[in-house]
Amino acid sequence: MSKSDFTYERSKSDSPPGVREVDLETDFIDKLRGLKYTVRPDIRDRASLEGNFREKFEALNRVSLTDGEFERLLDEIVTPDVFTASCTLREINGFTRDDGTPLNYTLVNIKDWCKNTFEVVNQLRINTDYSHHRYDVLLLINGVPTVQIELKTLGISPRRAMQQIVDYKNDSGSGYTRTLLCFVQLFVVSNQTDTWYFTSNNTRHFTFNAEERFLPIYQFAAEDNTKITHLDDFADAFLAKCTLGNMISRYTVLVASEQKLLMMRPYQIYAVDRIVKCIEESSGNGYIWHTTGSGKTLTSFKASTLLKDNHDIHKCLFVVDRKDLDRQTREEFNRFQEGCVEENTNTAILVRRLLSDDYTDKVIVTTIQKLGLALDEQSKRNKNRQQRGQEKYSDLLEPLRDKRMAIIFDECHRSQFGDTHQTIKAFFPRAQLFGFTGTPIFEQNATVRQINGDVQTLKTTEDVFQQELHAYTITHAIEDRNVLRFHVDYFKPDGENPPKPGDTLTKRAVVDAILDKHDSATAGRRFNALLATSSINDAIAYYELFKQVQAERQAEGPDFEPLKVTAVFSPPAEGNADVRQLQEDLPQEKADNATEPDKKKAALKQIIDDYNLSYGTNHSVGEFDDYYKDVQQRIKDQQHPNTDLPERGAEKIDITIVVDMLLTGFDSKYLNTLYVDKNLKHHGLIQAFSRTNRILNATKPYGHILDFRGQQANVDEAIALFSGAQADTAREIWLVDKAPKVIEQFKQAKTDLDDFLQSQGLEPKPEAITNLKGDDARAQFINRFKEVQRFQTQLDQYTDLTDEQKQEIEQTLPKDELRSFRGAYLETAQRLGEQREKSGGSDSPAVDQLDFEFVLFASATIDYDYIMNLIARFTDQDPKKLKISREQLIGLIESDAKFLDEREEIAEYVRSLETGKPLNEDQVGAGYQQFKAEKQARELTDLADKHGLPAEALSGFVDGILHRMIFDGEQLVDLLAPLDLSWRERTRRELALMEDLVPLLKKRAGGRAISGLSAYEQ
Repeated sequence: MSKSDFTYERSKSDSPPGVREVDLETDFIDKLRGLKYTVRPDIRDRASLEGNFREKFEALNRVSLTDGEFERLLDEIVTPDVFTASCTLREINGFTRDDGTPLNYTLVNIKDWCKNTFEVVNQLRINTDYSHHRYDVLLLINGVPTVQIELKTLGISPRRAMQQIVDYKNDSGSGYTRTLLCFVQLFVVSNQTDTWYFTSNNTRHFTFNAEERFLPIYQFAAEDNTKITHLDDFADAFLAKCTLGNMISRYTVLVASEQKLLMMRPYQIYAVDRIVKCIEESSGNGYIWHTTGSGKTLTSFKASTLLKDNHDIHKCLFVVDRKDLDRQTREEFNRFQEGCVEENTNTAILVRRLLSDDYTDKVIVTTIQKLGLALDEQSKRNKNRQQRGQEKYSDLLEPLRDKRMAIIFDECHRSQFGDTHQTIKAFFPRAQLFGFTGTPIFEQNATVRQINGDVQTLKTTEDVFQQELHAYTITHAIEDRNVLRFHVDYFKPDGENPPKPGDTLTKRAVVDAILDKHDSATAGRRFNALLATSSINDAIAYYELFKQVQAERQAEGPDFEPLKVTAVFSPPAEGNADVRQLQEDLPQEKADNATEPDKKKAALKQIIDDYNLSYGTNHSVGEFDDYYKDVQQRIKDQQHPNTDLPERGAEKIDITIVVDMLLTGFDSKYLNTLYVDKNLKHHGLIQAFSRTNRILNATKPYGHILDFRGQQANVDEAIALFSGAQADTAREIWLVDKAPKVIEQFKQAKTDLDDFLQSQGLEPKPEAITNLKGDDARAQFINRFKEVQRFQTQLDQYTDLTDEQKQEIEQTLPKDELRSFRGAYLETAQRLGEQREKSGGSDSPAVDQLDFEFVLFASATIDYDYIMNLIARFTDQDPKKLKISREQLIGLIESDAKFLDEREEIAEYVRSLETGKPLNEDQVGAGYQQFKAEKQARELTDLADKHGLPAEALSGFVDGILHRMIFDGEQLVDLLAPLDLSWRERTRRELALMEDLVPLLKKRAGGRAISGLSAYEQ
């Protein structure tokens, strides 16, 4: 039996009191019967599943296949590649019959998914070469299994339940790779009251990697974002036949560039439906208020593609307001569907595409500036064309005036309030206009005025777009954990009166504060930051000051590691159309460049020269866009561990100084901090803050703002303005708790851990953990200490802790004790994880539910190179004046999850070294590799002796497996052949050998999967 069998079959009999899983399953099938699904109790195995599919396939395609043809068809369509299977499910495909005639077919009715047959199958068994799997409930569309539903009564977290399915699906012996189950598109997990769903994918997008980044998981919701979590309600809202057909066909996006499936979130679906309905009913314009970070590009892409198939619409224009957003949006659209949007390098190409009748030109992404130039009769380009005897662009486009257009404006809070917007409306009188914004313009934050007769009023988003079609505010997104909350630290200098709101500190005070706090704010430089300044002159001054102050600190102490700092602001336009276009939405930079442009250009040139020297690039002011793109990419490249980069992290940027740029429209999960020396208000404040709050994993608990202008009133006003319907509770939702409250929570978590250990008759000390009795107790320790570490991680990133608070945290759990507890956690987690992996598994439901979250226990600064350097420094110490003891060094290694697979070897190596006999870092590294090789050789020799095998033969067998990452059963037979055993005895000896060999192979594989090994996992 495989580990997957155990996971799903054991729970049937070990459910806690209450509703049994078998009863839950029976009730659920009755619910589906009520939704007019056909229940198929006769489909219980692969043969009956394929027989039913054949019947449905032949009826749909009006064909009768021979047995041979059907076998060939199965061979052609069944694939381990989820993306290929998903394309086959949605397309017209070709098949050559035995007589050579072609057959064009579909697996389901792709024109009208509602007209397919919908069936439900339960307890399906699929036997493969390696294991025997059983599947709770499967939904078949036209005989094709498309949805798998796993029912639980255990209190398993959605994350753990999802990981079980990931393990189940990625098992090399599962039916997903070699049967019709390859077409499963969605997985649903429910314990009746709590229901989650997520898309199937290939292993690359369907795994928990070392950093445990969540797969996208979803809870369904009503249009007002009320969650629909009870299984019966979910079935009514999501699994109704036509709804499910739409979810798979219409609202699952196949991301071609990444070969993955992406399910739209409920609020995205409702927004698309409202836009499409507006078009179908010709019911005017509208705007979508979806907060920054909620995936507006995917929503607009899906709306555009659905409108592309609407014959009443002549063109669908997606209009952005800056060149970099034009590029970013185009790349995103093409990511979702390769080649669906072409580049409009200039206005002439845009005009050509607008006039084209080619289907590929029906959806166009462009900037509002380019579109304005094409339509404005008074524009310089139109006049120049007329002077050269050419038709003006506006004259060429005249035939489009009466066409029905759909025009979608991205980030419509920015440029849709000026003359260009009026030009577009006037030129396309039959156009319907739709806007997306994360921060609408209300009367409170409006700056543009409109005059009607003698009445002058402020212009709002509603004035421009008529009606709000759908809202999903930052309050919703935080509650859904789609974006993070904020920690706002209003900096108060020591020994001084705090500055009045809006006042500035000296730049030296700001730089000193940033250098003091940056490592805490960014979790030891795991993340990076922006510094928002109020002018280009300020940005230049800060850049120079960082260089000066960091040089001083390096001179004072060689251990100071300088931050990598650069600056980005637009150069003077000097007739450059690209820069002019870029500055349309950079008002401060545009104004600044009007004064002493040569000085600013010279300063930017020096910044870029420094950048070229640091990063080995060759950028220039004249090709500013290339420099700007490179900076953005380096901010995003923070995701790569230093050890994986050729220059060991020298490629990264720690702080980017900005004025207007990067404060809107730029996304990076690895940007977590915004330093603010700039007055911000309303939508500008929310946009800037929102650069920091993209979800990553447990190491990034919030977006961090360090404000040097005392702008609490502005923050409170912005939260109230953009909180939507929950203004009264918005502050509590948006902002993390203050440090004193989190410290109390931390202390309570530590008290709970201590009380638990004492209840087990143990002292509340790390060394007591090894004496815990039973897996239930160990599981309780895992859960309790994980909470302690979660609060510790949060507090580690607070930059506003007083000395007294830091002491209070240290007294609650001293650093050395914390490291020891972390080491005990990792050792216990590894033990329980290995136990759970075995087919016998653990007898404890609590262990089955555990979610280890190793990422909480992996330091950003401690890596292999760091440890080798630390060991070298340890050997160079005077034994009588130790700065770091041997046990402290070992504790540091054992407390970090990155060394989980070799913590034992490194610790043993450190114990073998002598202080006072200095080794350099290279010698330490070489010595460790030799030590590890000798230990591994001894392990294999001992194993060979135990099983009566030649050591060289066993070593060669293991090396071959690890080289190819494939376990070959025939080679195992060859290994044992010289022993001349009977069949029965050979089988017994094989199993005994593999029981010892599997953990050794998995450890040496370092987390990589060895194909075929699961057959022997015990």
